Amino acid sequence: MPVAPLKELVDEALAKGYAVPAINIVDELSLRAVVDAAVELRSPLIVQTSVKTVKSVGRDVLKAMFDATVGPEPVPVALHLDHCPEREVISSCLAAGWNSVLFDASALPVEENQRQTVEVVAEARRYGAHVEGEIEGITGVEDGVGSDTESERQSLEVATRFVETTGVDVFAPAIGNAHGIYRSTPELDSQRITDLVAATGIPMALHGGSGLTPEQFRDLIGRGCAKVNISTALKVAYMKSSLKHLEQARAQDKWDPPTLFRNIHAAVKAMAVEYIEIFGSGGHSGGPSGGLT
Repeated sequence: MPVAPLKELVDEALAKGYAVPAINIVDELSLRAVVDAAVELRSPLIVQTSVKTVKSVGRDVLKAMFDATVGPEPVPVALHLDHCPEREVISSCLAAGWNSVLFDASALPVEENQRQTVEVVAEARRYGAHVEGEIEGITGVEDGVGSDTESERQSLEVATRFVETTGVDVFAPAIGNAHGIYRSTPELDSQRITDLVAATGIPMALHGGSGLTPEQFRDLIGRGCAKVNISTALKVAYMKSSLKHLEQARAQDKWDPPTLFRNIHAAVKAMAVEYIEIFGSGGHSGGPSGGLT
């Protein structure tokens, strides 16, 4: 089916109390694995690409991979550019067919972030695309973007004004979450999600999802996190399955790349299935027609 509108996916998820998995893929193999998981469980899906992946794989190659993989499938899938502070990359991806972007200007003062986000939203609308906004960087560096220091959290009034002024479709607040692997159980400001959804009426995006407990996920999803980002968990599943197979191949002196690929696919798909089940998005693809229920 054609690429699905991000806003349609997350608005429905917010209304029905589940979250759409937003998974950062790194190549065709990981893309195929997460799409297979979504198809098996009839779940909507947001395929995310980092700026690093766009630059390393190539914009046009990534889009061709996405079209070839997602086009024949019966589940709604959006193509999202994740954590992008570079306006030229946003423009390039929108022109190529990405239908949503996260303009990450969290390193800028809120006023300048807001001014530029208004421009990004206007640009995206010309392509029929949607925008995720962010005014606070969370702890951790992901694919070269971010900081090891969490930025100051803004007031509810400031965040609400940002959402209303810019017209973003999804908002990503800092609530004590972090990119990467959690070294200890994070203390999350869950009430902030409740307050932001009540004040703005739009879905929230949860970043740094890899490593939270099922209970934490379900609580935050129930409060309005209708888009949950998963990146580190995919990388861990991909690399650990590769390492395990390569160690076995060396021990047996048997070198078969297709077997390696099957193992990676199985590990990444299992990871995606686990999160889809936690997020409650299975069965919300609308059946064989692909339309949302």
